[in-house]
Amino acid sequence: MTGFARTVLGDVEADRLGIVLAHEHLIIDSPIVAESMPHIHLPSVDEAVTESRLIGEAGVATVVDAMPAGSGGHFDRLAEVSRKSGLNIIATTGMHTARYYPPDDPHLVEPAEALARIFIRAITGAWPRAGVIKLATMGLDPTDQELRLFEAAAITVAATGAPVLTHCEGGEGGMAQMEMMSRLGIPLSRVCLSHTDKVADGGYHRGLLETGVLLCLDQGLRDSERTAALVADLVGDGFGHQLVLGTDAARRTLWSSLGGPRGPGWMNGGFRALLADRGLEDAQIDRLFSDNPARWLVVSG
Repeated sequence: MTGFARTVLGDVEADRLGIVLAHEHLIIDSPIVAESMPHIHLPSVDEAVTESRLIGEAGVATVVDAMPAGSGGHFDRLAEVSRKSGLNIIATTGMHTARYYPPDDPHLVEPAEALARIFIRAITGAWPRAGVIKLATMGLDPTDQELRLFEAAAITVAATGAPVLTHCEGGEGGMAQMEMMSRLGIPLSRVCLSHTDKVADGGYHRGLLETGVLLCLDQGLRDSERTAALVADLVGDGFGHQLVLGTDAARRTLWSSLGGPRGPGWMNGGFRALLADRGLEDAQIDRLFSDNPARWLVVSG
């Protein structure tokens, strides 16, 4: 694998990323989250360092933190977590769903060109930088604000070569996202959709994968048997080169250091064993954890 990924502490050769969890949450802190979503409030660097060390001890080398600045993400705190824990952390720019922003937030009304300037600066400006563009939709039909967001992402991808990670609310809306990105000229091979394994329909996943995108199957901590079965089915159908794994462990109850039963690091142990039980060979599992995310996370601009 040639090229580099952009972590909060600097660019890392893609083939040195090791085991990757492609959709995680280490810092989430904003007044909206603290007041309205305390179950996902993760403001503490010290707590994040403790959990990150456990993730590293499980053999994971890199995580993508999927909370953009402005919605609760903080690049400076992620850089501190990375320095203290030794974990590679890739931050995201872009936007989450509108519920994470106050009604008067400029992100919700800015034209696409202005949003793109913010996103490009986050990827190319002073360290710590972002290495992924986060997009989100809430339903099957995009809102005007979501359309502007996707237009801004297209400008940003063209300017920086950064990869794209999307949020599919309830796992749905993936095909509408694909249609928008295809129309805007975003290369679908640079796009990874999250949370689709919340939807049980295998045909939905196959339809998405046939467009050329990657899927981040990230419900393994919540419904490990179903997600493992879906992974095995899709690998068996020939889509093993388009799947990556994560946990979306934003909830405090999912961190082992805060009392959770497993923690994100379990993916490289217990979940790996579930995949092996379903007939996947080591090389196939390594592709999901290492080869595929390394290819996707390359910043090509």
